Amino acid sequence: MNYQQTLDYLFSKLPMFTRIGAVAFKKDLTNTLALCNLLNEPQKQFKSIHIAGTNGKGSTSHMLAAILQTAGYKTGLYTSPHLKDFRERIRINGTMIPEQEVIAFVQKYSQEFESIEPSFFEWCVALCFHYFANQKIDIAVIETGLGGRLDSTNIITPQLSVITNIGWDHMDMLGDTLDKIAFEKAGIIKPTIPVVIGELVPETANVFTSQAIAQQAPLALAQQQITLQNTCYENGELITDVYENEKPWLPQLRCDLAGHYQQHNIITVMAAVRQLQQQGYLITDAHVYDAMRQVKTLTGLRGRWQQLGTKPLTICDTGHNVNGIQYLLQQIALIPKKHLHMVIGMVKDKDIEKVLKLLPPHATYYFCRASIPRALPQEELAAAAHTIGLNGHAYPTVADAIAAAQKNAQPDDMIFIGGSTFVVAEAV
Repeated sequence: MNYQQTLDYLFSKLPMFTRIGAVAFKKDLTNTLALCNLLNEPQKQFKSIHIAGTNGKGSTSHMLAAILQTAGYKTGLYTSPHLKDFRERIRINGTMIPEQEVIAFVQKYSQEFESIEPSFFEWCVALCFHYFANQKIDIAVIETGLGGRLDSTNIITPQLSVITNIGWDHMDMLGDTLDKIAFEKAGIIKPTIPVVIGELVPETANVFTSQAIAQQAPLALAQQQITLQNTCYENGELITDVYENEKPWLPQLRCDLAGHYQQHNIITVMAAVRQLQQQGYLITDAHVYDAMRQVKTLTGLRGRWQQLGTKPLTICDTGHNVNGIQYLLQQIALIPKKHLHMVIGMVKDKDIEKVLKLLPPHATYYFCRASIPRALPQEELAAAAHTIGLNGHAYPTVADAIAAAQKNAQPDDMIFIGGSTFVVAEAV
């Protein structure tokens, strides 16, 4: 098989959460452990950082990977989902896993794997760990796929655990309260391994402190340690002064991820950097400055407050749950514009009504459906939106919706494209 035939085989053979939803989610680690046992336990052959959270774990993972590779470490990066190419999930120093590596892996292990019957994500984690071990990386930044406690990545014993925040997402699988969701995310906390908590709220504080105490894991609360001042945006960069324990640390730090919400992620990342330095990693301030200004270039990250055009200003972002949308709307509100056009699509298993009620009623909407089975039909999305006073029309594809928005928008308007990672994937 060639690369495309290999992917077609995998997509047809293995249940894929991003395409079909909860039925593809395996609520235990049995399959992942069996796969890695077959592969001679690759997860034990490299050092790692484990990252979980409702929002921000992707950006946080990419920032940390950029800093580590700038500091001279051969750095693996595992994230999900991908936007365009499956290989985006598995990178070393920003370079995607070669197509031939994917083909060879499937050809060599497909028969043994079929007896295990893994999900697509479980198979992907096994490939990632196998590749990183064979390439003898120095360290890997590993992002959880969903939750933490039962996520396939949770067979590693990392150098550091990071939990970015807790918000409302995947309640059908993780729980219907913030403390239940936090319990699942806290499942990545390992015995004696330091853990950084990015954002702490009253509903989740006790969950993390209790778990850290039970595991004898040193607990660092990023917001108590790191603060940002004088934050502004200039030429597509976020510029801020970083303080540690109220003392200046990194004045005029520039980050090429200019989303307003990236302030939260920068705080988490800087707390994680301090933990790594304490463990002996040779990361200088110069490494941090250099890496943060070119995260996208170093790691290949796309879809985070990404500008696709001017006149009208056209922005896309993968934020897709209640907290993510709230952050995005705060930034949209700050941008001067005559009128706002919003190209929106969602997936079936999200809290549609709660998200729609956040959206500005004065905007013009273009409701669409991404080309995956899990996507919510555009007519259903439009009908739900109309009942709460949002005005717009339904379009059968993302491309049709974007074309309509571009046709209607004036040069001094703004177009936003989002609501789902899969909508953004078809826009970039």
